[in-house]
Amino acid sequence: MKVAIQGIRGSFHDIVARQYFGDKIELIECMSFTEIPILLKNNIVDSAVMAIENSIAGAILPNYALIDEYNLNIEGELYLNIHHNLMALKGQTLKNIKEVWSHPMAILQCRKFFRNHPDIKLIEEKDTAEVAERISTDNLKGIAAIASKEAAQLFNLEIIEDNIQTIKHNSTRFFILKKGKSTPYHESKIDGTKNKASIKFITKHNKGSLAEVLDIFAKHEINLTKIQSMPIINQPWSYAFFIDLMIEDFKLYENALHLINKKVNHLQILGEYHQNKGYEV
Repeated sequence: MKVAIQGIRGSFHDIVARQYFGDKIELIECMSFTEIPILLKNNIVDSAVMAIENSIAGAILPNYALIDEYNLNIEGELYLNIHHNLMALKGQTLKNIKEVWSHPMAILQCRKFFRNHPDIKLIEEKDTAEVAERISTDNLKGIAAIASKEAAQLFNLEIIEDNIQTIKHNSTRFFILKKGKSTPYHESKIDGTKNKASIKFITKHNKGSLAEVLDIFAKHEINLTKIQSMPIINQPWSYAFFIDLMIEDFKLYENALHLINKKVNHLQILGEYHQNKGYEV
């Protein structure tokens, strides 16, 4: 199986891919999220891993837009409890570090640590593990990376400071994606074996339209775990809504979607899958 990830081996996306699929996969490394849906669309990879939200930094809105634009199907999820580690060449200490290079999300999640070290210059890069590899390969002194313990081991670096994330319980949610199979609700075949779903809907331009939809979920005792709005391109001040929900009673879930479909302009099931509680690294 070929799996696309953002980053290289040793990155958090790599860890998620191996936790979800096992070690017998071929990783296709991408330096940006925008490469991933194209690989899926062209059948170059079978599946992909994409971060979608973080407990500190919030939702990654551009990734919601990619899933929507390329009609990607959500096959699963994984929550990863992430520990950020500051690493450099062996023998280096915090006093030697002049610059830290890392992915902007990693830097954002460690902002409190760096406020206490204002002399360190922060440089945004495309991937955490790729920086760790570059420091090792090019023997870069005075430069540190923020990355996983796996990256430190892979590239023979020394961890100067561990757990530097602002909030110690720092979790990122990742979607497992496949080539688009999601279709409008009336064309979808609902799968009764799953316990979680992600859907998208566009409300009608009436007062209280969103409230009506949420009321239907409430009356059917459906627990919503996430609601995210996204602007609709070429329709200023109009929004699509992305919702994650738990399926405890499949008949209630099916009935709710049937009623909602009559209330909105568009309803789409992006994926039905099993809830995943996650791993810790």
